[in-house]
Amino acid sequence: MNKESAGEKFIELVEILSRLRGDGGCPWDREQDETTIVNYFLEEVYEAVEALHQGNISSFAEELGDVLMEVVFFAQIFKEKNAFDITDVLE
Repeated sequence: MNKESAGEKFIELVEILSRLRGDGGCPWDREQDETTIVNYFLEEVYEAVEALHQGNISSFAEELGDVLMEVVFFAQIFKEKNAFDITDVLE
């Protein structure tokens, strides 16, 4: 994958989380905050580590995607609180 397509996919992920949390978005996603999603984040990290230890590289890549989604989810929550956004995380 080239960097341009990776960047486009990342922007798409950020936009998806913004829509899910926005007006008319997913009720479950809109109810979440940093304290309610932290365990999902930890679960995804543990699953990624487990896949790596098992040598299951395709599963590891998938789990890293799940971890990335949780990172973007956190960034969206804190953007809504005017604390920081995904650009700050990338810095």
